[in-house]
Amino acid sequence: MPIKVGVVGAGGRVGRAVCAAVAADADLALVAAVDPNAVGEAISGVIVGAELKSIVDAGAEVVVDFTVLDAARKTLPWLAIHGIHAVVGTTGFSEVEVEEFRAAFSGSNCLIAPNFAISAVLMMRFAEMAAPYFESAEIIEMHHAGKVDAPSGTAVSTAKRMAAASSDWAPDPTRHEVYPGARGGKGPADIRIHSLRIRGTQAHQEVVLGTQGQTLTIRQDSYDASSYMPGVLLACKRVSSHPGVTLGLDGFLDL
Repeated sequence: MPIKVGVVGAGGRVGRAVCAAVAADADLALVAAVDPNAVGEAISGVIVGAELKSIVDAGAEVVVDFTVLDAARKTLPWLAIHGIHAVVGTTGFSEVEVEEFRAAFSGSNCLIAPNFAISAVLMMRFAEMAAPYFESAEIIEMHHAGKVDAPSGTAVSTAKRMAAASSDWAPDPTRHEVYPGARGGKGPADIRIHSLRIRGTQAHQEVVLGTQGQTLTIRQDSYDASSYMPGVLLACKRVSSHPGVTLGLDGFLDL
């Protein structure tokens, strides 16, 4: 029997893509869609509702959440209470909130991932692997003009993983900035992160690492929402077999 899936934030650009991808997959069945801004609209054969209750009424086993932080903070505990697995693309939760989710998801499971593009997951892993072999590194992330937070969750996760892989980084030689902030923001281990918001783009990131006489650049590009769908579908199918709260899609890919 197909796994019954509900989508929260179904009316958004990514949410619509998720609905279409789920509906087209033979192993999954789209049974519910929720979005206060698209109530009554038919998306991929499902009428969008306003309340989370419609997810339970439809018998959803897994819910995909690509919303905003304030909305997801309410949705995740609700899903945990109702024993529904969660696949979450919303980022920005604090460490305290993540621990609260770990306590809440005892009867169902939750995956929180900063990025569902397989290429982005590999980019983060490659950067983590390379970190111990270089003395300096900076991250440049570029997103569409509609993204309101900076830096991206993917950039933050990348920096955290690189900092955990190596603590031996050369000091920043900069002593004066003509324009404050020109050197970007300091992330974990003082790894600099630069955020660009450019019309016509989608989601892109470069990690530039350097040591004596050589550099390594690792770049990932997502050109539209379809890049996230293979990872989302994989997560929907595997979340039931990964107990508790999982951070990042890596564990689902056996990396």
